[in-house]
Amino acid sequence: MQRYRDIIGHIQYGLFLTVVALLPFPQLWLRYACVLWFVTWVLEGRWLGKPSAFSRQPSAISLPFIIFGLWYAWKIVSGLWAPDQVAWGRTIERLLTCGLLVPVGIWGLNERYDWHQVGRVLVISCLCAALFYPMLLSVLLYYPQLLNILNWQAPWDYSNLDWLTFYAANLSHIKHRLFLSSVEMLGGIVACQQLGHQWRRLLPTLLVIGLCVLMTGSRQVIITGAILLVIGAIYALPQRVRQRYGMPIILCGLILGGGLLYMHPRMQDFSLNGINEIRHLSYYHDLRFNVWGAALQHPSDYLWTGLGAGQATTYLNTQFEQHGMHNYILFVTHCHNQYLQELVESGLVGLLLFVLAWIALLLGAKRKGRLTAILFTILFALNMLTDCMFASFCGVALWAVGLVLILLQSDAQRQE
Repeated sequence: MQRYRDIIGHIQYGLFLTVVALLPFPQLWLRYACVLWFVTWVLEGRWLGKPSAFSRQPSAISLPFIIFGLWYAWKIVSGLWAPDQVAWGRTIERLLTCGLLVPVGIWGLNERYDWHQVGRVLVISCLCAALFYPMLLSVLLYYPQLLNILNWQAPWDYSNLDWLTFYAANLSHIKHRLFLSSVEMLGGIVACQQLGHQWRRLLPTLLVIGLCVLMTGSRQVIITGAILLVIGAIYALPQRVRQRYGMPIILCGLILGGGLLYMHPRMQDFSLNGINEIRHLSYYHDLRFNVWGAALQHPSDYLWTGLGAGQATTYLNTQFEQHGMHNYILFVTHCHNQYLQELVESGLVGLLLFVLAWIALLLGAKRKGRLTAILFTILFALNMLTDCMFASFCGVALWAVGLVLILLQSDAQRQE
């Protein structure tokens, strides 16, 4: 029996590395790899069988997994009052990993898991994606007939497009720019932890990853990346320097980062004036302002328990139809704000559980996992302001890998 358990354990770890390697790429196989990974975790005996020496009792790092599980359970319960059961079922299926990860967080992983190796796979995959997408998009730019072979439809005009504009404007048609950039940022975080102060080895990797992030042209990604860079640079300094010059360094970083962001072309076409009339829907407003305004038309409809998992799309479409904005119905599928999405679908109860889970992650992480938890939470918290990170399985898988990485780094039974 032990022999078969060892074989399954190796397969399990290989599947997790596969999930990590697939993160920067389209999610065709990502979902299956995640489910198979959990199945082999159960078969090895983490949950149903005899625990091994590397199983552990629930600890502080288990708490965020449990709270995320309660949040997922509330999503399931919301099916009792969700009018669209099909949309509810699809949401529950997409978020299934949030429930499956709870026992993993409580009982742990086998001794084969090495966060250094996981980090190396993630960094290599990020570098491959950063090189792969520009080459692929360049080929499609000059040979659009390949789209027919790949069964893709091109919603863009090929005429008068240079390579950089094409890449920055249409990256999301291959892999959503927000999720690709978020994975690249996590890869950068892990690369810094892997190589420490060895900047000569680290610099080429960070340059490639940073170039990929900037070229996506996503405003929230650019802002998030700048903040993570400042925090990461501060932590890279010796403790004596941080304690003495920490505040001046932060101020200089904010001033420099703010200036660079202001000069970026993508920041020039964004105005906060529409926020003052956010509930007044208008074709002249920013798209996200209109979506947020539609979601906030009648907060009393969903304030306490929400409308049910997966019901935000129908609610938004109803508001757009009432205001004569029928074109929005064709492409708006979520609230473009994860916190607002949680409020609409799960009410204050679900939103509170969701926020508490992230707070518990910050408090429960230990050792190397503490800095990773801080940066990972900032990465998600900022990106969730303007998009729904859990509206796609890419976001769910990224969240799961991040939590497992923090779990491995925080586990007292593992060697640093």
